[in-house]
Amino acid sequence: MDAAKRHENEKKFQHWEMLANGGRRYSYEVRGQFGWAARYVKVVDENETTIKFYQEIYNAHGELVEVHKKYPFDKGHQRVKR
Repeated sequence: MDAAKRHENEKKFQHWEMLANGGRRYSYEVRGQFGWAARYVKVVDENETTIKFYQEIYNAHGELVEVHKKYPFDKGHQRVKR
């Protein structure tokens, strides 16, 4: 485990949770001026190596409306089907 990377991730992200595989899921939220919110999520393995990074977009009612997968491949914004 890379302790320096873990410390950096803990400083940068407001929330994190342990995963069953020994990795972690980090996240932080940014509020927009019109009530929308974006949650940035970073998933790492037990060595703090990034596996996934994506953005979730929520409307003013708190409903997930889009996901933007950024790493390992940028797939752009994808609407969530209702």
